[in-house]
Amino acid sequence: MTVVIAGCGDLGTETGLRFAALEHRVIGLRRSAEKLPPEIEGQSVDLSAGLPLLPADTTIVMIAMSPDERSVDGYRRAYVDSVRSIATAIHRDCAQPPRVVYVSSTAVYGVTDGSWVDESTIAEPTSPTAIVLREAEDLLLELIPAATILRLAGIYGPGRTRQVDRIREGIETMSPKPRFTNLIHRDDAAAAIVHLTTMNAEPATVYIGVDDCPTDQREIVEFLAHSLDRPVPPVAADADGGSRGQGKRCRNTRLRESGFEFTYPSYREGYVAVLAGTGIRHP
Repeated sequence: MTVVIAGCGDLGTETGLRFAALEHRVIGLRRSAEKLPPEIEGQSVDLSAGLPLLPADTTIVMIAMSPDERSVDGYRRAYVDSVRSIATAIHRDCAQPPRVVYVSSTAVYGVTDGSWVDESTIAEPTSPTAIVLREAEDLLLELIPAATILRLAGIYGPGRTRQVDRIREGIETMSPKPRFTNLIHRDDAAAAIVHLTTMNAEPATVYIGVDDCPTDQREIVEFLAHSLDRPVPPVAADADGGSRGQGKRCRNTRLRESGFEFTYPSYREGYVAVLAGTGIRHP
């Protein structure tokens, strides 16, 4: 079985290593393929501008792109243009239709009132970049109708320590109002992708990839401060006047019901591992 990872950054590399551990051939597509570990065969390609070469026996394709700049144009190159290139290569090169999983974001749900979101919630993005993410999803399903969309929440894990560093340095602040955040540990995100592409049943079209514990961001800050033996950060002035809203709370019921089990079911277990230095962030 050949697995192709399109967009082989930190998440893609971790997922590829897990496929390799299952004795699959893994090919990673990225601009700087020389950075990939030896378990993953690298192919240097700019997916926003060129077509990759896929082995005829490719049975799984994971698409996990990231933009080179946080602009609408950067997002369109990374997501829409890359999806078109990969879909074209799949139709041209693969002997049989592979199982395709596309990593998107819960940002496509423009919910800001703290309410609950699941796969039945209409995805109506409000930010310009999230609108592009939704466009890429629609394009993929138009070109490959059997593809699966995995909408991940905020990924944290090895080497992703910006908030931890801010608390250590005493420069973090807390919101004066509740603001829900949804997280998933990098390792659980990778494991979910392996699960969805290898399970016996045909996966659904859309899954939300979050842990069991959508949480007021202030609770996470307090937890990290106590874990680091640092003072709880002060409450910041409400500079945006509450315009960002209360966020949303995402359910992972469909992913759970597919048989997936989390190693880090909440931020507590996950951040304990992060603070212990468990795992590495892949370049």
